[in-house]
Amino acid sequence: QLQLVESGGGLVQPGGSLRLACTASGGRDIFSRPPMGWYRQAPGKERRLVATITYDMATNYADSLEGRFTISRDNAKNTIYLQINSLKPEDTAVYYCNAKVWPNTYWGQGTQVTVSS
Repeated sequence: QLQLVESGGGLVQPGGSLRLACTASGGRDIFSRPPMGWYRQAPGKERRLVATITYDMATNYADSLEGRFTISRDNAKNTIYLQINSLKPEDTAVYYCNAKVWPNTYWGQGTQVTVSS
């Protein structure tokens, strides 16, 4: 069973930056080099895509987020990152890591990002 553990969330002032990390471990699916990604869920809203990245470093971003958000990956560490710059209060959400190995979809427990002065 693949496990995903996120870290790096916290309270940050508007205009600040954060770098989230998600490390995958365990299970045979890790050897499938799964595409991974970040999603976020704001209070009272649906969970929505932020960005995805393949093992070969191909990236995809939600249309409204490209520019302030950068996804990256370190395959040697089975870890993906999300750099968020110029944070806004509307970026406040729980950020979830995701990995897909057909037919399974794995989720981390989430890390809270709060943007407030």
